[in-house]
Amino acid sequence: MDLQQLLNAMTPEVYLRITTAVEIGKWPDGTLLTQEQRDSAMQAVMIYQSRHNTDAEHMSVEAGGEIKFKSKAELKRDFGIEEPERDDIARFDHNQI
Repeated sequence: MDLQQLLNAMTPEVYLRITTAVEIGKWPDGTLLTQEQRDSAMQAVMIYQSRHNTDAEHMSVEAGGEIKFKSKAELKRDFGIEEPERDDIARFDHNQI
């Protein structure tokens, strides 16, 4: 199977299954991935991401093949975590401690 056939055959559902398998080291039926399978699956995930990933997560390959690194602030925003206001921090002068 050539690269284009692989990409045409890989649906979003298949991509998610392969991604999960790479992350946990097991296929959905519980069978462990061999190192060769893991390497091939990881390459397939990266190629798929480089073609279809328009909303790249932290440290993934986004559309166009660029590796995307999100900052801590971007991740917090994506997960809906609000930063505490600076007024919430207790501040003392040195002679008050």
